[in-house]
Amino acid sequence: MSVETLEDMLGNITVRTEGEEVVGVVMEDGQSTNSPLAEKTLWQLEEYLQGWRKQFHLPLRLKGSDFEKEVYRTAMKIPYGETRTYGDIARDLGNPQATRAVGNALGKNPLLIVVPCHRVVAADGLGGFGGGLNLKKALLAHEQLYVK
Repeated sequence: MSVETLEDMLGNITVRTEGEEVVGVVMEDGQSTNSPLAEKTLWQLEEYLQGWRKQFHLPLRLKGSDFEKEVYRTAMKIPYGETRTYGDIARDLGNPQATRAVGNALGKNPLLIVVPCHRVVAADGLGGFGGGLNLKKALLAHEQLYVK
């Protein structure tokens, strides 16, 4: 998987900020917030695509219910190049029956790649992804190229 191919799959990434926090990293045909923080976010995404960045260091404002925010925080703890299942996340949150709720929360993730929901997979396959399964596969393959 080349960086160019992955960039083509990502298409246009829009970064949204509110004050001094990033609130959205989404794939859409739009323009990023014109701010130093949006530029920093795009720069860190570029470093990720080049294989240099394994973790993002950005002030984030997680949006959603308390449960959704906990799911996002748990997903951000998944190491670069590794995956966890929806069930793993549910168990980490102390509610092993919440597998479907974890999937629903990740489906609403407004911070693609930065909150690495692509690293959460179904026990029997890939599961879903807001950017589509081809992009999820590409992101996982991309990370495998740079795991040390």
